[in-house]
Amino acid sequence: MNLVVDMNRSPDWIAVLNAAGHAAVHWSEIGSPDAKDRVVLSWPRRNNHAVFTHDLDFGAILAATSADAPSVVQIRTQDPSPAHCAPLVLYVLRRHEAALATGALVVADEDRTRVRLLPLNR
Repeated sequence: MNLVVDMNRSPDWIAVLNAAGHAAVHWSEIGSPDAKDRVVLSWPRRNNHAVFTHDLDFGAILAATSADAPSVVQIRTQDPSPAHCAPLVLYVLRRHEAALATGALVVADEDRTRVRLLPLNR
């Protein structure tokens, strides 16, 4: 899976995701660090990438715009570092690969994962 890791996630995620067979890039490598969330969402949509984030704003934008892309993987943990939640993230990406390929918002925490297909306002 192709992923863009948002600015608020550590660049350390890139090595973890790439080692697991994903093609990951950190937003700082492709866009402005102070880019608005809508801009951050437009690049992955045009370039067939999903967004990996901890930020609730991306899901809100998908809902408000009825967008059918890009997919967003949102991790909701107290410690979103790779050292703490890499196993969870890799499991979620593997388990929900088909939904993410067609367009989905996947929200995962340590207890459960919720998948909503895009567009969110169908």
